[in-house]
Amino acid sequence: MQRILIAVTSCDHKGKSSESTGYELSEVSHAYLIFRDQGYEVDFVSPKGGNPPIEKYTLSDVINRAFLEDQDAQERIRHSFRPEQLYAHNYQAIYFAGGFGTMWDFPDNAALQDLARSVYESGGIVGAVCHGPAALVNLRLSDGRYLVTGKAVCAFTNAEESASGHLSLMPFSLESKLRERGAVLRKGSPFSRHREVSGRLVTGQNQASTESVARAMVDLLEQRQQKLDDYPQAS
Repeated sequence: MQRILIAVTSCDHKGKSSESTGYELSEVSHAYLIFRDQGYEVDFVSPKGGNPPIEKYTLSDVINRAFLEDQDAQERIRHSFRPEQLYAHNYQAIYFAGGFGTMWDFPDNAALQDLARSVYESGGIVGAVCHGPAALVNLRLSDGRYLVTGKAVCAFTNAEESASGHLSLMPFSLESKLRERGAVLRKGSPFSRHREVSGRLVTGQNQASTESVARAMVDLLEQRQQKLDDYPQAS
């Protein structure tokens, strides 16, 4: 069975402020259920492992409720792996969920970068949504190039950050940093659904883009598998 790894933050506060944070539940729940329903085995990883913190959420979202009531899903995420415990060759894709916490513990986590680099360079898929692309800002390929250089990418924008009232708390501007790394930053209007697919890199602008990112990743995985199935086998 093919496996997808979902990465979530371990950070529970926005920098040195008293404001709590964590992973954005809907960016996990909506992607997880799509991956699972398409037959993929899903594991969770976080910088510190164990039970990661959750951003404030609402149970009016039926997908959130289904995820929280799914015993298997909860067992998996509450016992998330540390990246050092995992082997990239076991996964065909890695998906970085957002949440404000990712801005602090994703960018410089070398072990997460190693996983994503290895998945990508072995022909796998890398996906990220909202603040999840914080994991990509320092991610270099084996040849030294940033993964995002020259690729169409989207992420939570400066306008959305400002409208959310968190711009002054953020350690850096995600939109600006991706541009600095050579990404071709594309965006829709604030809080609208927007997704970019650039080769085997899939990114989404905000939480409204989660399902679109997850489905694009599944499409790419199916295309990848089809090519493998069509490849002549040695007799």
